[in-house]
Amino acid sequence: MIAVPLTTLAGHHPLGASTGVVGYGEDWTALVRGACRISAHAVELAALDASELPALEAFLAERPRLPFRYVSVHAPVKGAMGTDAALAARLARLPFEIRSIVVHPDVIEEPAPYRGLGRRLVVENMDDRKAGGRTAEELAALFDALPEAGFCFDVAHAHAVDPSMRVAAELLDAYRCRLREVHLSSIRDGAHVELTPEDEALFVPYLSRCRDVPWILEAAPPVRWAVPPRRPLRALGEPLAA
Repeated sequence: MIAVPLTTLAGHHPLGASTGVVGYGEDWTALVRGACRISAHAVELAALDASELPALEAFLAERPRLPFRYVSVHAPVKGAMGTDAALAARLARLPFEIRSIVVHPDVIEEPAPYRGLGRRLVVENMDDRKAGGRTAEELAALFDALPEAGFCFDVAHAHAVDPSMRVAAELLDAYRCRLREVHLSSIRDGAHVELTPEDEALFVPYLSRCRDVPWILEAAPPVRWAVPPRRPLRALGEPLAA
């Protein structure tokens, strides 16, 4: 479990992890147990490849008892996703225990079908590898088309776009009222990696504006935050109460 030392970021609550930190594939019970070892407060179930989505749907259909206070799903960003209408319909059928469904803006060609997700739809800002969805201005038209959608602030993506962090400030100025979730890591060579001490210090002023939403680690917790891992909760395999 994540420690709570006297540092500004490690003490945030709730702080959790993406299952992508643990691994990928179809064994969602194992992925969730791995995420529990990082934190039992929050989790993002990351079906980043469309091939992972059927197994996640089946896992959630069994109504497993999850110990987390906050559960989100990261929708696919690659693979055979089908049309916007087909993907949006599948995401809409996810159980209502899923508080947020994070979608990349470049996946959305036609916004209208996603309106059915209402407030559960959460749009994430992109990094410098993408051609759009990176800045407040580039996201404006999509948020206009999806008035109920929330915002997932990926601080490392914003930093990759603009190391001065001006883009980060502008994103929060524009969409702080929509904020549902934060993605937290560092990015090096295009990959999410453990949050570095330098980035932690740099990100503090911006994440201080995000204290009332869950933060999801997209890389392993920094070693400097660590305490011995907790044992997975036995209740994970039990059905939810009706």
